[in-house]
Amino acid sequence: MQMNALQKPLRRLLPARWQGRTTVTFHRRFVPLLMLALLLLLWQMVVTLKLYPAFIIPAPQAVLEKAVMVLLDGTLLLHARTTLVAVLAGLVVGVAAAVLLGYAIAKSSALEAALSPLVVAFQSTPVVAYAPLLIIWFGSGPTSKIVTSALIVFFPMLMNTIVGIRGVPRSLRDLMRSMQATRWQTFTKLEVPAAMPVLIGGLKISATLAVIGAVVGEFVSANAGLGFLINLARSQYDTPLVIVAVLTLTVMARLMYGAVTLLERRVLAWQLRARQD
Repeated sequence: MQMNALQKPLRRLLPARWQGRTTVTFHRRFVPLLMLALLLLLWQMVVTLKLYPAFIIPAPQAVLEKAVMVLLDGTLLLHARTTLVAVLAGLVVGVAAAVLLGYAIAKSSALEAALSPLVVAFQSTPVVAYAPLLIIWFGSGPTSKIVTSALIVFFPMLMNTIVGIRGVPRSLRDLMRSMQATRWQTFTKLEVPAAMPVLIGGLKISATLAVIGAVVGEFVSANAGLGFLINLARSQYDTPLVIVAVLTLTVMARLMYGAVTLLERRVLAWQLRARQD
């Protein structure tokens, strides 16, 4: 595959072990960095031209200085840790509940008929609407944030579980029956491996939604967390701090998505090898 004129000089700067990489790999690694550089350049141009007041769009340097300050005094780490605990706990609770109920619904049409209207009706209401109720029921501590995060994670993971389990080919189920496999063997040897790609896809979505759920809870009522920090900074018109907190949430969500991607590569390595062969 031929490289264009821009890629050739850049590829010469890469380590020797990267020289044989394809153009697709090159794009995956360097195009996002290029887009980030262009965004920073555009941001600086807007600030330099003074198109907006500094309290609306601060300079990148001001945001960087604020980030260094809150990192050094421990403020950012404290609030980020609080949010991360709620995110991880909410993700575990939401995914576990969704997988268990989704598997039961996938195996029982009667249970689907009974629960689907309730699940859809509950999902149609924005989480922001019932977040105040969760604060009343569970208090303003971490429990309400965990429940909020779990609820926003629940529906997409539930749907992916149902689709994944029902997507197992009937011919393979018949083959397992002909081999007199037990229900546990059918579950572990057929259903889980066959549904795993769909389940991993749902987990990717859930990993990012869990961050949203926790922050929504912190927006409503909290005394710590990145959502609380954003509210505090907004009330003080501290725009650089708002941007720092938002960027921290972005990094957190991206890291969680990346962790699920690494899990996917390990769990579905056999699929990747099959595609290459």
